[in-house]
Amino acid sequence: MTAHSNPKFTNRLAGETSPYLLQHAHNPVDWFPWGEEAIAAARATDKPILLSIGYSACHWCHVMERESFENETTAELMNKLFVNIKVDREERPDIDSIYMQSVQMMTGHGGWPLTVFLRPDGAPFFGGTYFPPEDRHGMTGFPTLLERISEIYRTRRDDIDTQATAMVESLRASTRMPPREGDLTFGVLDEAFRATTRTFDPKDGGFGRAPKFPAAMLMDFLLRYHARTERPDALHMVEHSLEKMAFGGIYDQIGGGFARYATDDRWLVPHFEKMLYDNAQLARVYTDAFRLTGKPLYRRIVEETLDYVVREMTAEVGAFYSAQDADSEGVEGKFYVWTVDEVTAVLGDEDGRLFCSYFDVTKGGNWEHTNILNVPRDIDSVARIEGVTVERLQQAIDRGRPELYAVRSKRVWPGLDDKTLTSWNGLMLRAFTEAGVALDRDDYVDVARRNADFILTHLRRDGLLLRTYKNGESKLNGYLEDYAYTIEGLVSLYEATFELRWLREAKSLAETMIAEFWDETEGGFFFTGNAHEELIRRTKELEDNATPSGNSSAAWGLLRLSALLGNLEYRDRAETVLEAAGGALGRYARAFGHALCALDAMVSTSIEVAIVGDPADEAARALAREARRRYVPGMVVAGASPDDSESAAMIPVLHDRGLVDGKPAAYVCQDRTCGLPVTTVEALAEQLAAI
Repeated sequence: MTAHSNPKFTNRLAGETSPYLLQHAHNPVDWFPWGEEAIAAARATDKPILLSIGYSACHWCHVMERESFENETTAELMNKLFVNIKVDREERPDIDSIYMQSVQMMTGHGGWPLTVFLRPDGAPFFGGTYFPPEDRHGMTGFPTLLERISEIYRTRRDDIDTQATAMVESLRASTRMPPREGDLTFGVLDEAFRATTRTFDPKDGGFGRAPKFPAAMLMDFLLRYHARTERPDALHMVEHSLEKMAFGGIYDQIGGGFARYATDDRWLVPHFEKMLYDNAQLARVYTDAFRLTGKPLYRRIVEETLDYVVREMTAEVGAFYSAQDADSEGVEGKFYVWTVDEVTAVLGDEDGRLFCSYFDVTKGGNWEHTNILNVPRDIDSVARIEGVTVERLQQAIDRGRPELYAVRSKRVWPGLDDKTLTSWNGLMLRAFTEAGVALDRDDYVDVARRNADFILTHLRRDGLLLRTYKNGESKLNGYLEDYAYTIEGLVSLYEATFELRWLREAKSLAETMIAEFWDETEGGFFFTGNAHEELIRRTKELEDNATPSGNSSAAWGLLRLSALLGNLEYRDRAETVLEAAGGALGRYARAFGHALCALDAMVSTSIEVAIVGDPADEAARALAREARRRYVPGMVVAGASPDDSESAAMIPVLHDRGLVDGKPAAYVCQDRTCGLPVTTVEALAEQLAAI
């Protein structure tokens, strides 16, 4: 990833808006963006397509660019033998999904950069991930591979066609919904819980071994499971993981926010890229943990993470950016690490010593002769070792963090992927909304309002959502996840504000989502809408990945809307989606975290709370705060003034609800049976505690 003031080469990617594609605009490779021009060129020349897929914050994508795509000799070979297409997987997850699955079928693994060779009709016949610039350590060098693939394509076309045809058939077969596997009951959730306990790391938290990813959706499920069953081990797995991550190197101890994953078991060494979607999902889990336990640590992590997003990842128009790179000055992690001398130069000898002791900064370093800030010991132990009071140590920490942040801000920053993706914005919209409610932070709710307004204003055209926005340009058809995540965020925003606009918009998007994406033959939602371009297959994803699958998110959103609007069709469609996963939900819990949350909502007791009163009345606001601050996973909250006929007509729980003795009132209903209305916070708390 090289800056070019007077570029020697410029290719077609210079006309794109994706930061990742623009990074390759001055490669000597004659890149095409994905589109009919590239496909037509391949057909006209009868050359195979070399498809390269990556994303802006991908470290090894940058490495392959430096080694191969900026090499004029390699580029000449690519241009001579192939039609070369570069794709940003974040803008085009439909293309990425198809060709990632094809490479996984061919090789047993996948990842980015993704390198796939296609016939001119788009059918894949060979692929892999990163290839080095020359043959080494048993790996085929990229130039060798290019010549070998080209020769096979020219001399063994029948073999190529057989392989490509078989691959397309396998890809299309994988889209079919699996047969139903019995009833969806609490037993599936119990099985999922048992499966989760088997992968939990009791020493360092998290699930599975290194590389260790923050399993936000799985922890979300465990919190819900604990709330319903009161099993302490479910809560312990979440709390232990959250605390280990909060004190680990995966968390930016200076600036807030989480890196993508840790390369080790104890969360020390991150892959330093920061993704919007990870921080959205983790902020929500820490928010719910705070709701459930009241622990100040969780509140601090939420606020530091969301403050980081406001400060570094939010545009003036209210949109959220996508990612920050792992690299700066071509070196992974350089922006974030410290030496003892650097710390003491900022804080002085005494505060520097205390700061270094607490954050594990040593002369020898804890990573590549430098230091990733982390907290391996509690503050009491460090204070005792250093011979100071806890208050004195805390003073050094509190002074040191902002001062080191100020110094760090003068370094060369990692690259910023400043495109806006609708789906990831939907995730962060929900995170800001729910944190604002739980922490009583109206400013966070205001951030959410601005973001929702941005999405609905700038990322919607003719009633359909668009995928991406940058520099005033919105483009590409929205995918299922764009609709589903946005619906989730809008429903949460309605519950936080009782502003009916957001619920109306969520319902409108749900109707469009059903019309555009629902499979009328087998049920479930396709990843692409009816208006989308035709690819070699139309995907349908059930399993969660780094983000929720579109189907699990759609099921969740439809269940919430069904509870608020009394629309049983929405519930039926959600049930159809979850039935498709069936028993796999229990057996493979790590792949279905968000779907398990939706299933828990579907089979659990329904709880509706109606707050009736003038939204400006402090008594009404106090009742709403009491309902919203609690961690009651199966609960929906609605509210309106007693004379708000539109809300009462749209939301059944508000029908025929009025003030009590002239006072704002709360109505709590459980399984369609309502208790007596209450007018005090204490009485509402008592009713909710009894659920």
